[in-house]
Amino acid sequence: MISLNSMSRTCSLCGKTSIVRVSRKKKMSKYNPTCKKRKYPNLQWVVLNNGKRVKACTKCIKKIAKTK
Repeated sequence: MISLNSMSRTCSLCGKTSIVRVSRKKKMSKYNPTCKKRKYPNLQWVVLNNGKRVKACTKCIKKIAKTK
């Protein structure tokens, strides 16, 4: 079963989803443990040529603009 929360945060054109990012903070000569952060793609509502409204990442929006 697919949750609605994860479906709303994916690009409907390329399928790009979130990633987990870990930042490493250095103090003196050692790395301190830091928490993991989830980064989400920059999704925008776009109207396609066929009239459908979909969520697409900005990279896909730029590709659509070039092909028009």
